[in-house]
Amino acid sequence: MGDPASREVARRSEEEGIGKGTLAAKVRNALAFFKPLADSGHAEIRCHRTTLYNSIYRFDDEMLVNTHVHGFMAAHAPVLHLRRLSGGDLFETYAESFQGVWDDAKPPKW
Repeated sequence: MGDPASREVARRSEEEGIGKGTLAAKVRNALAFFKPLADSGHAEIRCHRTTLYNSIYRFDDEMLVNTHVHGFMAAHAPVLHLRRLSGGDLFETYAESFQGVWDDAKPPKW
């Protein structure tokens, strides 16, 4: 998830036309809902400070990729459901992108 205290989240909020602090509040709300899952040990959550090109939700050999569209809220952009296949590299491309952001991300400040 985006770091709600980062300038990147504030900028994205403005680009979506929803106000400077609105997206940060949405992230904090999502973190509150996900905290019990993180506390259970069944999921790991990290926050990043990268420019958001897409949101990637990875589940082993499957992932959902929300391809963000400048000026629109994420809910109004396409979502791709990808599966790792032996004959393609689209999944691997997004997996490498995810891993690079994940490696630099930090646990949230609950």
